[in-house]
Amino acid sequence: MIKIEEILKERILVLDGAMGTMIQRHVLTEDDFRKGWFESHHKSLKGNNDLLSLTRPEIIEDIHRQYFEAGADIAETNTFSGTTIAQADYDLQDAVYDINFHSAKIAKKVADEFTALDPNKPRFVAGSIGPTNRTASISPDVNDPGFRGITFQELVDAYIQQVNALMDGGVDILLVETVFDTLNAKAALYAIAEVFEQRKIKIPIMVSGTITDQSGRTLTGQTTEAFLISVSHMPLLSIGLNCALGANMMRPYLQILDKESPFGVSAHPNAGLPNEFGQYDETAELMGEQIKTFLDESLVNIIGGCCGTTPEHIRVIADLAKQYKPRKIEILV
Repeated sequence: MIKIEEILKERILVLDGAMGTMIQRHVLTEDDFRKGWFESHHKSLKGNNDLLSLTRPEIIEDIHRQYFEAGADIAETNTFSGTTIAQADYDLQDAVYDINFHSAKIAKKVADEFTALDPNKPRFVAGSIGPTNRTASISPDVNDPGFRGITFQELVDAYIQQVNALMDGGVDILLVETVFDTLNAKAALYAIAEVFEQRKIKIPIMVSGTITDQSGRTLTGQTTEAFLISVSHMPLLSIGLNCALGANMMRPYLQILDKESPFGVSAHPNAGLPNEFGQYDETAELMGEQIKTFLDESLVNIIGGCCGTTPEHIRVIADLAKQYKPRKIEILV
C-alpha cells in the first residue's frame, strides 16, 4: 500500500467525523453496553461508548463504513476513552486491551475493504488516544494548587498499554487528540516512543490540540505556538487542532500552525458551537463554507470533523478537498 507520507505530498487527506454523534443516532439501552461481555458487571455502563466495539461491533463497523463511503481517507478508532485511567470510572481497567484491540480490528477490516475496492485511494486507520479525564498540570482541588490527581508515570503506563493494543490491532497511525493539557500529551508521546523502541517499529503520529476559547489558549494556558513547540521534539506526521471551536473560530490558530509548523497541519473542528441542549446545529453546507477558507489559504494537509459532524459533513468536506492542493510541508517523516 502507498505510504501515507507520500499521499500527503499529493493531496489533502480527509479524516472522518464524530463517533459519538453517530452512536447517538441509535437508541441504546444499558443492555447494549453489556451484551456478551459485561452482563454481570456491578456498575452502570450506559454511555461508555468505547465498549460498543465489544458488545455491539456491528454499530461501530457501520459508522466506519458510512464515513468511508462519504469520502474519508482516515477512520479513527472507537477508543477515545480507552485507557485504564478513563475506564476506572466504570471499574473496567481490565477491559482496556480488548477495547483497543477490537476497535482497531473493526476499523482496519472496513478500511481494507475500501482499499481493495479502489487501491488508488487507500484507507487508513488512526488509533484515537484521548486526553483521559485527569490533568497532569492542574490541581483538581482549588484549595490545594500543588496537588495532582495523576502522575506523569501513571499516564505513561496507561498510554503504553493503549498504544500496544492499538498496534496489535493493526492501526496505521497513532492520533493523540483533543489535547487540553500538553503534559498529558507529552506522556502519550513518551509512551509511544517507548513502545516503538520495544517493538522496533514506528508508525506515523498525529497530534491534535484543543483551543478552549477565543483567547487562543489550551485549558492549561498554552498558546497555539507554545503547544507546537512543546511537542515538536517528536517527529510528527501532523500537528493540528480539533474540538472546542467551530471552524470559523479555529482559523486564526491554524494560521499560526501553518506559519510555524514544519509538519503537516490537521484540523477537525466541531459543527459550530453547541446550543442550549448540547446539540450541534451547523449544517454540512455551512461548515463546508467555513472549511473552504482553510483550503483557499492552503492552511491544512488533513481535514475532518469533530463533535456534531456526520457523514453528510464529511461528504461536503471531501468534495471540497478534492479541488485543492495540500499545504507544503517542510518535514515529512
